[in-house]
Amino acid sequence: MRVVLADDEAPARSRLRRQLSSCPDVEIVGDAEDGLSAVDSIVTLQPDLLFLDVQMPGLNGFEVLRALPPDARRPLVIFVTGFDQHALAAFEADAVSYLVKPVQEQRLLQVIDRVRPLLLHAASQASEIERIDKVVRTQALPLRHIVARNRDRFVLLAPASVSFFAISDGLVWAHTPAARTLVNYQLADLESALPPEQFFRASRAALINVAHILEVKPFLKSTFLITMRDGGHTEFQVGERRARLLRQLLPGL
Repeated sequence: MRVVLADDEAPARSRLRRQLSSCPDVEIVGDAEDGLSAVDSIVTLQPDLLFLDVQMPGLNGFEVLRALPPDARRPLVIFVTGFDQHALAAFEADAVSYLVKPVQEQRLLQVIDRVRPLLLHAASQASEIERIDKVVRTQALPLRHIVARNRDRFVLLAPASVSFFAISDGLVWAHTPAARTLVNYQLADLESALPPEQFFRASRAALINVAHILEVKPFLKSTFLITMRDGGHTEFQVGERRARLLRQLLPGL
């Protein structure tokens, strides 16, 4: 099995590498020291198994998985955590594998034994990945960073810097005052993961940052025309139902 180790602590990666050396079917194909390099390693190396530290700089472990492009090959995941027993119950309830630091070799080998049959059966592997995704969706809120693709590399955007997210040709783009960048999220996921008092769903195809609104004009009956502070002063028409929600965010409209 092809393995990637993602942990910001070099001694922790070295310990895992040493312990895994006793498993002849394990090939460590790469490692990552932060969340952004973890995303890149998963996309480029396509591992079967990922050891993923929950707490890393840049993106935490949950955010790493949420930032993967929709077409990326998703590995099985073993979370490496420093969580207390109460937090670990969330993992156990969904049968997601985990290791507690410092990782004990006996526990590690037990987890590897559990993974082997999953890799041999596609249906079991898909079910496990679905359970992992469920945990990620419930644990990863709110998003602290947005992962965007800039040519051949990934970059981090602070949510506050984004004027709006919009769908174009089936892809989601983050628009800032300076540029437009492709992001690896569905618009509905961004709406759920970002602060509702800051980001407003202006339409089915747009999620706007209310702090980046330049002006709001009454438009037709009970609707608004919003102009944004991005480079092109993009405009969005907000229908009657969404206009009522906007009034709640911006009292005085």
